[in-house]
Amino acid sequence: MTRKKEQFSPSKTLTVSKEIRVRFNETDPLGIVWHGNYITYFEDGREAFGRQHGISYLNVKENGYTTPIVKSVCEHKLPLRYGEVATIETSFVNTPAAKMIFHYTILNAEKKVVCTGETIQVFLDSNDSLVLNNPPFFQAWKDKNGLE
Repeated sequence: MTRKKEQFSPSKTLTVSKEIRVRFNETDPLGIVWHGNYITYFEDGREAFGRQHGISYLNVKENGYTTPIVKSVCEHKLPLRYGEVATIETSFVNTPAAKMIFHYTILNAEKKVVCTGETIQVFLDSNDSLVLNNPPFFQAWKDKNGLE
């Protein structure tokens, strides 16, 4: 049996853009952003998304859940350098499964794609048990945002 892979559907997504400036401590000796920092940029994007759309880590915790990342993908296209301004576009990908999928696109000042990626988070309850159905607060959030 083959599972159908979730499809990125722009009509069923919410997107937030966040601008960042590359800091000195994020670069390697060549002045290029060290590859591991892109995952941190993804987190910056998720946090901005959560604050704007009312689904932050604190909202999740207040409802008795945690959302650990179980998968992360990062594809590097162009380098970013110290002092450059970049934009992190974070999109929530709707799925009926009890998980949160985010797609990321990082653009440089010229709007060229620097990096793309994805993270998948699952829900754990207060006993650290995997939750197989959407928690009530999450389903209410999806309903409020027109996500089936």
